[in-house]
Amino acid sequence: MKRVNLLIILSALVFTLIFSGCASRKDVLMLQDVAKSSASFNNSGKTSYKLHKGDNLYIKVYSVDEKTAKFFQSDLPNLMNSTYLFLNSYTIDEEGYINVSFIDKLKVEGLTIEDARNKIQKTLNEYFKEATVVVKLINFQVSVLGEVNSPGSFTIDKEQVNLFQALGYAGGVKDFANVKKVKLVRQVDNGSEVHVLDLSNPQILESDYFYLMPNDIIYIEPVGAKSRIYGSNTPYIVFSSLSTILLFLNLLLK
Repeated sequence: MKRVNLLIILSALVFTLIFSGCASRKDVLMLQDVAKSSASFNNSGKTSYKLHKGDNLYIKVYSVDEKTAKFFQSDLPNLMNSTYLFLNSYTIDEEGYINVSFIDKLKVEGLTIEDARNKIQKTLNEYFKEATVVVKLINFQVSVLGEVNSPGSFTIDKEQVNLFQALGYAGGVKDFANVKKVKLVRQVDNGSEVHVLDLSNPQILESDYFYLMPNDIIYIEPVGAKSRIYGSNTPYIVFSSLSTILLFLNLLLK
């Protein structure tokens, strides 16, 4: 009986040591230290994404004038799904222009989506009465990788998306996600930039990186505890620890 009790105690000690590296709540909780009632954070909520060559713009014109409306009427069913949007989109060419059939060729590279919409609207007003243009970027994708439940690339069906919404698309973070060191990879004109973000800090809501841009990649790394517990040496460590227990127990009870 004494041998069994000692075995239980020693086993508990070993497993306590092995799992002592478990993730701290401070590593996995987002937006910590926010007031219990409410808190305010300033953010313009506007993306500063500038259009690039190869971007696809969905352009749709509406009008209350019957003749104008008939001119822009499409034979395609207005399903507003990804296929429909793509078939009704215009690609920005290598020179930064879109070649829209019903207006002059327009340079939109370097403009925000809102600026491009305004430019198209201004040109449209020269040809048609009471027409309103809708412009949408349809190749807006973000990728979420690492310690999330459903990693992958996601097509965004609205003009902007923030960090937490993107994590929602990916099914949320896992138990061992290190939200204090979230890496954001962003394309820039001469390559890529990597920014390390702390999602546990409420000030992230005011960050310039809170709202994502097309082709952003979010990588959530695991806390150090996970790699220690689930590393490739784990079976060896457990086996070695149990062998040590049995050996020590033998020496004690001889």
